[in-house]
Formats: sequence, C-alpha cells, structure tokens
Amino acid sequence: MSTGPDVGISGIVGLLIASSTTSSVVFVEGTSDEVAVRALAARLGRDLEREGIQVVPIGGAQAIRRVLESLAAGARAVGLCDEGEARAFERALGSSFFVCVRDLEDELVRALGSDGVLRVIEARGELGSFRTYQKQVAHRQRALEEQLHGFMHNRKIEYARLLVDALDLTRVPAPLAALLAAV
Repeated sequence: MSTGPDVGISGIVGLLIASSTTSSVVFVEGTSDEVAVRALAARLGRDLEREGIQVVPIGGAQAIRRVLESLAAGARAVGLCDEGEARAFERALGSSFFVCVRDLEDELVRALGSDGVLRVIEARGELGSFRTYQKQVAHRQRALEEQLHGFMHNRKIEYARLLVDALDLTRVPAPLAALLAAV
C-alpha cells in the first residue's frame, strides 16, 4: 500500500526547488554551508529568496546527481563543495560549481585569521573550552589553525554564521565570493 510519494532527499529537494519563482538553485553539501552562504548574502545586502535563488543542503556530495533530477525546468544549478568532493560535483554540474580548499570552515578560518577566530570563540564564551581542547594529547602538537578547525568541527553550524558575521567583507573567501557572483 502506498502512503504517498517517496520523500527521501530528492523528494524533499524536489518540493523545495519546484517553485516557479526559482531562477537558480545553489546546492551545498550541508547545513553549515547553507547557513554561511545565506549569512554572507545577507551581509552583502542580498535577499536570495526574493531574487529567486534557493540554497539547498543535499546531505553530502554523493546526493548531487539525485537532487539534480528534481530541479525545476528552467532553473539554473550551481554548487559549492569541499575539495575532496569536487569530482562528484564536476560530474553532475560540469563547471557550474565552486570548490572550498579543504572545506568551508577552513576557508573562513584562513580569511579571518587565527586571532579573528579566537575573538569569535571568546565572544561565544567558549575560549576556556578551546584552551582545554588545545591541551588534549591528540591536539597539542597541531598548528593553531588546525586546532581551531578541529574545535569547531562539531559546532560548525553555529560557527558558520558567527564566522561570516565577523568577516571583513574585503576578505571573503574566493569560492564564496565567486558563488554569490554567479547567482
């Protein structure tokens, strides 16, 4: 007995991107990427929804081909992915995607610099937790940038907006700037 359409990833995305007002769809790997793209667009004075642009997290690069099947006719697809996932995006989107060196968090850490990221962590009230993280045997010998990246790994959705909000708009990471210029 059928209970309705399959509402897996591609079904959900299909519901999201079938709108007649959608001109472009930005596919990103995860929620933290979506949060960062939307936050940066807002800081740049853009209202993506009003422009007919949807930002859709697809739950990992392996889903890109499936979600493309749900793209509304006439809508343009672009993507943002991590370096390790570039092949999947290239096979699905051709040249209509932008690649973050390592990942988006790494791009933001480099753009803000270690001191900038530490200020964000401190403002969030987590500097003590970060200092404890640094003392752990597995992290002691790592470079500060690696420690910052690792510390934020399980907090990346929360930190995506905070890092973008702290970003000097003259230092926007190239993949993010190119993505927003393309839509």
